[in-house]
Amino acid sequence: MRKPKANRKFDALAFKEQAQARIYEEIKDMTPAQQIAYYEEATRRGPLAKWWQGIRRQSARTRATAGRRK
Repeated sequence: MRKPKANRKFDALAFKEQAQARIYEEIKDMTPAQQIAYYEEATRRGPLAKWWQGIRRQSARTRATAGRRK
């Protein structure tokens, strides 16, 4: 069985650069504290939000367990 060919027309580097340029335009006039808030909000609502929440829960459990071992 053959694997389907990858879409070779997609330019990952260009996609990344466009995303970075868009974010830069959104945050360029913000203070450092506002930029931190921007990224925190993005992690709560963005496409990877569920993944970040899982990482945070796992990290909290690991810290709690490590504290009990001492």
